[in-house]
Amino acid sequence: MAGHSKWANIKHRKAKQDQKRGKVWTKCSKAIIVAARAGGGDPDTNLSLRYAIDEAKYANMPKDTIQRAIDKGAGAGGGENFEAVSYEGFGPGGAALIIDGLTDNKTRTVTDVRNAFKKYGGNLGTTGSVSFMFKTKGQIILAGSHDENTIMEKALDAGAEDVQAPQGEDGAWVIITEVSSFQQVKEAFESGGIEIAEAAITKIPNDQQLVGEEDARKLLALIDALEDSDDIQKVYSNADISDEAALG
Repeated sequence: MAGHSKWANIKHRKAKQDQKRGKVWTKCSKAIIVAARAGGGDPDTNLSLRYAIDEAKYANMPKDTIQRAIDKGAGAGGGENFEAVSYEGFGPGGAALIIDGLTDNKTRTVTDVRNAFKKYGGNLGTTGSVSFMFKTKGQIILAGSHDENTIMEKALDAGAEDVQAPQGEDGAWVIITEVSSFQQVKEAFESGGIEIAEAAITKIPNDQQLVGEEDARKLLALIDALEDSDDIQKVYSNADISDEAALG
């Protein structure tokens, strides 16, 4: 739809992450600790850890900080015991939301999530109420400008599922993959010297829900409030939001 783009929403999220870099690094550390504790400290044999480390690198997290998190998770002994949690609901304008977190206090986390939905005009749903609207995929966002033929050829040869060309002058290439081929597609771009701005296993909506500008601002405020919680790792939405609302 004209005037709407996924990249505007991505830029909105990245801008917020830049403003809260310390909080983003804390969440990256938590993900690394949990992954290392569950599967060991070697990213060559622990794919979840490799994904967590990569996300930390894309967030410009220092190498020594990443290593400390790996050591903390892989080390014997006590420490925080984080549990994975997931919530689903609807935000302003009928947009579906999935909220994934890691917490050591589920009561605190669900209370914070419920209060955020209530404050910004959303409705917290039950498990399964919106998850069927999403599919788990790999998503790779490329930095800089690139030749179309080069990107298309490299992506498809490596096994990408979809290639989305930049929208607008400051858009970005977005590569979608199956989870099973995510790593090989990402490595194909890295080995070809193409800079990756962001890459992660994510939840992508089957269809998008058009949200008007007023509701969009409330929805983005809700997402910001959820992401501001130390317990929340990721927030996914099927909202189709205008560039003006996303970047305004």
